[in-house]
Amino acid sequence: MVAEAVPDAKGALLNRVLDHLAAEGVGDRSLRQIAAGAGTSHRMLIYHFGTREGLLGEVVREVEDRQRAALAGLRTGGKPPDAVARAFWRRLSDPALAPYARLFFELHGQSLGGRAGAASPLGGTVEPWLADLAELAAPGRPPEDPVRRARARMAVAFARGALLDLLATGEREEVDSAVEEFFAIFFSDN
Repeated sequence: MVAEAVPDAKGALLNRVLDHLAAEGVGDRSLRQIAAGAGTSHRMLIYHFGTREGLLGEVVREVEDRQRAALAGLRTGGKPPDAVARAFWRRLSDPALAPYARLFFELHGQSLGGRAGAASPLGGTVEPWLADLAELAAPGRPPEDPVRRARARMAVAFARGALLDLLATGEREEVDSAVEEFFAIFFSDN
C-alpha cells in the first residue's frame, strides 16, 4: 500500500482498485474488467464512482493525496527544508511504490493522448502541491511572494521528471545524483 487505507466502503473499494491497477496497469481495461480484478462488480464501481473516467480520476487523486499526506508527515518536527525534500525523494522513489508511480504516469499519458474514457486528472495534480510546497520551496518569503509559487512549481516539475527518469531507466545512482544536484542548487539561497 502507498499509505493508510481509508476505512469506509468506498475507500476500501478504491484501495482494492488502486492495488489491482498498480499491479496490472490500466491499458484498455473496461469497468467490468477492473471490477473483476478488484474483486467486486461493475455495479459497485458505478455506484461509488459513476464512470470509468470518474473511477480513474479518483485513483489519481488518491495516489496524490497519499503522497501529500506523506510529505506532511515528513514536515513535522522542524526539520530543515532540504532534509524534508531528501526524505520525501527517498519515499517517492522507493522501489516498493514504483507500481503506483507507473500507474500515475500511465493515467496521465492516457489523458494527454486524449484517449476516450481516460481520466482527465491533469488540471488537478499540480495546484494542490503548490500550496503544500510553497513554504518548503521558499522558506521565510511572505505568502504573497510569487517566487514561492514559482519555486513550488519547479519542485513539482523536477520531482516528476526525476521519478519518470528513474522508472524509465532504472539508473538509481545517476538519478539520485541529479536529484542531489538539484537540491544543492534549489536550496542554495535558503
